[in-house]
Amino acid sequence: MDNRVEFWQYLDELAHGCQVVIDRPSGSTHPRFPGLVYPLDYGYLAGTSGADGAEIDLWIGSQGAGQITGILCTVDLLKKDSEMKVLFGCTEDDVQRILQFVNGDSMRAIYISRHAGG
Repeated sequence: MDNRVEFWQYLDELAHGCQVVIDRPSGSTHPRFPGLVYPLDYGYLAGTSGADGAEIDLWIGSQGAGQITGILCTVDLLKKDSEMKVLFGCTEDDVQRILQFVNGDSMRAIYISRHAGG
Protein backbone atom coordinates (compact mmCIF):
# COMPACT_ATOMS: atom_id res chain seq x y z
CA MET A 1 0.00 0.00 0.00
CA ASP A 2 1.16 3.54 -0.76
CA ASN A 3 2.59 5.17 2.40
CA ARG A 4 0.66 8.40 1.72
CA VAL A 5 -2.68 6.58 1.60
CA GLU A 6 -1.79 4.59 4.69
CA PHE A 7 -0.78 7.76 6.57
CA TRP A 8 -4.23 9.31 6.01
CA GLN A 9 -5.96 6.05 6.97
CA TYR A 10 -4.01 5.92 10.23
CA LEU A 11 -4.75 9.58 10.95
CA ASP A 12 -8.48 8.97 10.26
CA GLU A 13 -8.48 6.04 12.67
CA LEU A 14 -6.67 8.03 15.36
CA ALA A 15 -8.85 11.12 15.02
CA HIS A 16 -12.21 9.40 14.76
CA GLY A 17 -11.44 7.31 17.85
CA CYS A 18 -11.00 10.43 19.98
CA GLN A 19 -13.26 13.14 21.32
CA VAL A 20 -12.86 16.54 19.62
CA VAL A 21 -12.56 19.30 22.24
CA ILE A 22 -12.90 22.94 21.16
CA ASP A 23 -11.28 25.10 23.82
CA ARG A 24 -10.86 28.20 21.65
CA PRO A 25 -14.00 28.86 19.61
CA SER A 26 -14.00 31.04 16.52
CA GLY A 27 -13.85 34.70 17.57
CA SER A 28 -12.14 34.03 20.92
CA THR A 29 -8.77 35.56 21.75
CA HIS A 30 -5.48 33.81 22.39
CA PRO A 31 -4.87 33.47 26.17
CA ARG A 32 -1.38 35.05 26.06
CA PHE A 33 -1.77 37.33 23.04
CA PRO A 34 -5.16 39.09 23.30
CA GLY A 35 -4.66 40.78 19.92
CA LEU A 36 -4.88 37.39 18.19
CA VAL A 37 -8.46 36.36 17.42
CA TYR A 38 -9.09 32.77 16.36
CA PRO A 39 -10.63 32.79 12.85
CA LEU A 40 -12.10 29.28 13.24
CA ASP A 41 -12.68 26.75 16.03
CA TYR A 42 -9.42 25.47 17.56
CA GLY A 43 -8.94 22.64 20.00
CA TYR A 44 -7.46 19.19 20.43
CA LEU A 45 -8.05 15.45 20.21
CA ALA A 46 -8.65 14.24 23.77
CA GLY A 47 -6.46 11.38 24.94
CA THR A 48 -3.74 11.88 22.32
CA SER A 49 -0.21 13.21 22.69
CA GLY A 50 1.53 15.57 20.31
CA ALA A 51 5.15 16.56 19.94
CA ASP A 52 4.82 19.25 22.62
CA GLY A 53 3.54 16.76 25.22
CA ALA A 54 -0.04 18.09 25.07
CA GLU A 55 -2.86 16.61 23.01
CA ILE A 56 -2.79 16.83 19.20
CA ASP A 57 -4.10 20.24 18.13
CA LEU A 58 -6.83 20.68 15.53
CA TRP A 59 -8.73 23.26 13.53
CA ILE A 60 -12.36 22.88 12.48
CA GLY A 61 -13.16 24.62 9.20
CA SER A 62 -16.44 25.88 7.78
CA GLN A 63 -17.40 22.38 6.56
CA GLY A 64 -17.40 20.89 10.08
CA ALA A 65 -15.54 18.11 11.86
CA GLY A 66 -16.42 15.16 9.62
CA GLN A 67 -13.49 14.82 7.20
CA ILE A 68 -9.78 15.43 7.73
CA THR A 69 -8.73 17.74 4.90
CA GLY A 70 -5.05 18.14 5.76
CA ILE A 71 -2.45 18.92 8.37
CA LEU A 72 -0.28 21.86 9.32
CA CYS A 73 3.36 21.27 10.17
CA THR A 74 4.60 24.06 12.43
CA VAL A 75 7.94 25.29 13.71
CA ASP A 76 7.92 27.65 16.68
CA LEU A 77 11.23 29.36 17.46
CA LEU A 78 9.92 30.91 20.69
CA LYS A 79 8.82 27.54 22.14
CA LYS A 80 11.62 25.72 20.31
CA ASP A 81 9.26 23.04 19.06
CA SER A 82 7.64 21.59 16.00
CA GLU A 83 4.31 19.83 15.76
CA MET A 84 1.41 18.73 13.59
CA LYS A 85 -2.09 20.20 13.70
CA VAL A 86 -5.01 18.33 12.11
CA LEU A 87 -7.47 20.25 9.92
CA PHE A 88 -11.07 19.07 9.66
CA GLY A 89 -13.53 20.32 7.06
CA CYS A 90 -11.34 23.17 5.79
CA THR A 91 -11.88 24.94 2.49
CA GLU A 92 -8.97 26.68 0.75
CA ASP A 93 -10.23 29.97 2.24
CA ASP A 94 -10.24 28.40 5.72
CA VAL A 95 -6.67 27.17 5.22
CA GLN A 96 -5.52 30.64 4.19
CA ARG A 97 -7.18 32.18 7.26
CA ILE A 98 -5.49 29.62 9.52
CA LEU A 99 -2.08 30.17 7.90
CA GLN A 100 -2.46 33.94 8.30
CA PHE A 101 -3.24 33.41 11.99
CA VAL A 102 -0.45 30.89 12.66
CA ASN A 103 2.40 32.47 10.69
CA GLY A 104 3.37 35.12 13.22
CA ASP A 105 6.61 36.51 14.60
CA SER A 106 8.12 33.25 15.88
CA MET A 107 6.09 30.54 14.11
CA ARG A 108 5.91 29.25 10.56
CA ALA A 109 3.60 26.60 9.18
CA ILE A 110 3.05 24.75 5.95
CA TYR A 111 -0.15 23.06 4.88
CA ILE A 112 -0.21 19.52 3.55
CA SER A 113 -3.46 18.76 1.78
CA ARG A 114 -4.91 15.29 2.02
CA HIS A 115 -5.62 15.41 -1.70
CA ALA A 116 -2.14 16.45 -2.79
CA GLY A 117 -0.57 13.12 -3.65
CA GLY A 118 -2.64 10.93 -1.40
